[in-house]
Amino acid sequence: MRVIKLIMTLLLLVVLTACPGSKNDNPDVDPIGDPGSVALVFPENNSECTEGEAVNNLQSAITFIWEASQNADSYEVNLKNLENGDTQKTEVTTNESTITLKSNTPYEWFVVTRANNSDVAPVSAIWKFYNAGEGVTNYAPFPASVVSPRRGESIAASTAVSLEWQGSDVDNDIVEFEVLFGTVATPSTNIGVASQSSMSVNVVSGQTYFWQVITKDNVGNTSQSEVFDFKVQ
Repeated sequence: MRVIKLIMTLLLLVVLTACPGSKNDNPDVDPIGDPGSVALVFPENNSECTEGEAVNNLQSAITFIWEASQNADSYEVNLKNLENGDTQKTEVTTNESTITLKSNTPYEWFVVTRANNSDVAPVSAIWKFYNAGEGVTNYAPFPASVVSPRRGESIAASTAVSLEWQGSDVDNDIVEFEVLFGTVATPSTNIGVASQSSMSVNVVSGQTYFWQVITKDNVGNTSQSEVFDFKVQ
C-alpha cells in the first residue's frame, strides 16, 4: 500500500511540474505592430499631372501611387477638389489606385493606412496637383493653405496678429496675394495686397475673426482659399 501511495505522489509531482500554468505559451512571439504612414509617390506635389488617361472631354483616369506600409491591410485614398471642396474616398488593398477625376482641375490628396488588428490609422502628407486639361498653357495658382493662426485657434490677447499662409503654383508665377479680413463669416474687406505670404492685422480681445486669401499669377489667373477663422482671448 505504501508503494502505491509513493507512486501516486510521484505521478502528481510530474504532472504539476509539466503544467506550470503559464499564461504565455509563446514568449518569443512578438505581436504584429501598428501600420506606419506612407510616402506619396504620384502625382507629385505641386505638379501638373499629364499622365491621366482620357475618359471623355471632361474627365481622365489617374493612377495614384504610394509606398507600401508594413503591417497594412488596406489604404484609404482621400481626394479633395480644390475648386468646389468636393471630397471622395477610395479604399484599396494595394499601394495604388486608379481614380477618374475632372480635367483642368486642382486637387489635393492623402492616404490613410489601416490594419485589421490596430486602431492606429496614420495619415500621409497632403499633396496638391493639377489634373491637366486640353489646351491649357497656364494654370491658376493652387488655393492658399493656412499656416497661422490655424483654423479655429484661440490665441492670447494681443493688439496685432500676423496672418501667415502658403501659396503654390504649377507655373511658379505667383505675383501677389490679396487678403480679405473681418468679423463676419464671409469676409469682404480687402485689407491689402502682399507679395510675401504674411500680413499683420490689428485685432481686439474677445473677437472672432475670419480671413481669406486670393492668389494671383502674372497672367491674371486667380484662386480663392477657404475662409479661415481664429479667436482672440
